[in-house]
Amino acid sequence: MITPLSGIFPVAPTPFHADGQLDEQGMRRVLDCIIDQGVDGICILANYSEQFVISDDERALLMRLCLEHVAGRVPIIVTISHFATEIVVTRAKAAQALGASMVMMMPPYHGVGLVPAEAGIFEHFQAVSDAISIPIMVQDAPLSGVTLSVPFLVRMAREVENVSYFKMETPFAADKLAALIEQGGEHIVGPFDGEEAVTLLADLDAGATGTMTSGMYCDKLRPIVTDYLAGDVDSALAHWQKCLPLINHENRQCGLRACKTVFVAGGVIKSDYVRHPLKPMSNRTKTRLLRLAGDLEIMALTWGE
Repeated sequence: MITPLSGIFPVAPTPFHADGQLDEQGMRRVLDCIIDQGVDGICILANYSEQFVISDDERALLMRLCLEHVAGRVPIIVTISHFATEIVVTRAKAAQALGASMVMMMPPYHGVGLVPAEAGIFEHFQAVSDAISIPIMVQDAPLSGVTLSVPFLVRMAREVENVSYFKMETPFAADKLAALIEQGGEHIVGPFDGEEAVTLLADLDAGATGTMTSGMYCDKLRPIVTDYLAGDVDSALAHWQKCLPLINHENRQCGLRACKTVFVAGGVIKSDYVRHPLKPMSNRTKTRLLRLAGDLEIMALTWGE
């Protein structure tokens, strides 16, 4: 990749019909709506895509559908996380073959009690790197229960050829990003923010060049990143302050359900169904979400009109 990826790369939600079956046409509309919000790329099959309730066959179908439908309009990052190294290697090869610009993966884990030592984690990422020629983004998130120290991440950036992007979602993410950038130097090609932009401004202060949010209101979040990277920090701060109530509500009260609920309200998809054991939002939480989204006049609320 000649030019490093930067900017806003939202996670696309996976729409289901009200009976729980995949909504393939809805998936296409989700992608189109997100692209129309002016994003720099899209991430698919991530945790916010409900990847943990999608079957292997559905996953393969969605990966092909998304990459074929987007057809190069924006770069696509494909999440390939799995505990088994053989499976992540297979997923990585398939993603590259279909035209993915990057793969994203968490360290291998299976609950807090089944986590490999650092040597196993290193070999996990090394195996994927050896199998492909596109960049790998390391997702460092509390969900895994795996502690990835800055020295270890820097070692992977230096020694594993395709490991060069890092999505930081741990507590005190800004401090970890700053240390990673300082110690890793030119090997840290893409330091990214995550977790629904709740720490976005601090992470930009620390040197982040990209963010991975939900797909709900990228049209309002994108100026925070673009203005900051252009040197207009005051404008970035003003945009972030306007978005903060919705950022907080999504992050703390709604989670991955928020984007789908807003997309239903805006006519992008027909159902905000989430697969069991996930539960739908309460009417109280949904009402506040749609009120905050309406106050911001986000594009997704009128996209389907």
